[in-house]
Order: sequence, then C-alpha cells, then structure tokens
Amino acid sequence: MQTDHGLGLAMGTRRFGRVNWLGLQALANREIQRFLVVWTQTLAAPLVTAGLFLAVFSLAIGPARGEILGVDFTTFLAPGILMMTVIQNSFANTSSSLVIAKVQGNIIDTLMPPLSPGELVMGYLAGGIARGMLVGGVIALALVVLLGQTIAHPVWLVAFLTLGAALLGAIGIAAGIISNKFDQIAAITNFIVVPLSFLSGTFYSISGLPPVLETLSRFNPVFYLIDGARYGMIGASDAAPLLCLGVVAATTAAITGLCWHWFRKGYRMKP
Repeated sequence: MQTDHGLGLAMGTRRFGRVNWLGLQALANREIQRFLVVWTQTLAAPLVTAGLFLAVFSLAIGPARGEILGVDFTTFLAPGILMMTVIQNSFANTSSSLVIAKVQGNIIDTLMPPLSPGELVMGYLAGGIARGMLVGGVIALALVVLLGQTIAHPVWLVAFLTLGAALLGAIGIAAGIISNKFDQIAAITNFIVVPLSFLSGTFYSISGLPPVLETLSRFNPVFYLIDGARYGMIGASDAAPLLCLGVVAATTAAITGLCWHWFRKGYRMKP
C-alpha cells in the first residue's frame, strides 16, 4: 500500500480525519465575521425594513381587512414578514460571499485549503444560517415584546426558521457558484428570490386565491416556509405542518446536494 511521505497514511487518506473540523470552523467563523463587522447593514437594516413592511401594511390594510385564519391581519402578517426577512438575509450572505471572492480574485484562498466539497458547503451555510437566525431572533423578540404576540409552537417556529435559512443559504451558494458578476446575482435576487418570497402567502392566505393560482402557489417551496412559520407563531396554516416540513427538508437536501456536486467538479470556480 502506498503511503503519504512516510507518515504511515494510505494514499488519499486525510491526516486530520474524515472531517477537517478545524478548517470547517475557520471557514464558518470567517463567514460569520463577514456580516458581524458590518452589522448596521446586515443586521440593523433588515430589522428596520421588516418593521416598515409591518407598519405600512398594518396601517394601510389592517383595519379594513378583517380576520384571516382566525386572527387579525397584523398577527397574520407578522410570521410572513419574519420568514421573508430571514430567507432574504441568508441568501444574501452566501451569494455575496462567493461573488465577492470571485470578483476580487481570492476565491482560490478558499479552494486551496484541504476542505472537502461538503465542508465548503457547510462552512458557507453556517454563515447564512447564523445571519438569518440572528435577524429572525431579534424580529421574533420584537414581535413578542412590542406587539404582544404569543408564539403558539416555539419548536416548530425555530425548526422552520432554521430550515428557511438553510434552504435560501443553499440557493445563495448555488447562485454564487454560477454568477461571476454582481449584476448576475442582482438578476437572480430580483427575478427569482424576491418573487418567490412575495408570491408565497406572505401577505395573504392562498386559500383565498383562484384555484389555478392556489395550485401554482403550492409548487413554491417558500410557501411552505411561510406557512410553517405561521403555524409555529399563530397555530394556524393553509397546509399541514408535517407536509411543510417534508417539502422544505427535501428541497434543502436537493439544493445542498447540487452545491456539493458543483464544488466537487469545480464548476465555474474561476473568478
């Protein structure tokens, strides 16, 4: 059996074990520090935006809208705004990290260390999930303290927020891999991520849509995120929570697997 430089390791064996925990931790820490350094842009700004969305829609529509799923419009709207903010920030964190590295020409600094494709995906995802959950946690706290909202099923809410951050973080990695310019990421954000967020039941119940539009909405994975978060917060939803959980978990696994495959192949990794 061939060995690696006389160290007694079989050829191809990683000398730090099956998982490079040190390298994975370093990448995850780097991704988290990226958004913490500019927290006014990455954490404070989304909170203000979420507050403005909630205030404008509540003042403009709330008094005349009546109850939806047995609750007033503001209570119905809050989980959707919460999840929408989480997923948009998670996507922005992972996609921008990869594209900035490509544009600046330092993507090689991430690809050269002994990190496997799976470790690269997990490291980038850690930053996206951390940013999404930090933003989501503060918004949820504000909803409870300032608006007096109660959380019907906290475990379900945390599960869907985490899966939402993971799903859009994975989509952000995929977008960052296929994009070499900022305008390409902007196009994906404007024509895919934002429409999926807005047309997912964030501001309305899909049960009130015409049958064709309701059916189309059920093919949108973000709908299941919004609906799951709504169940976690107010205890009511358009779809069964277990169905929402299954759809989101399967979609997250599929997108994460695609990202792993692209990293393994080195697809579009040149800046």
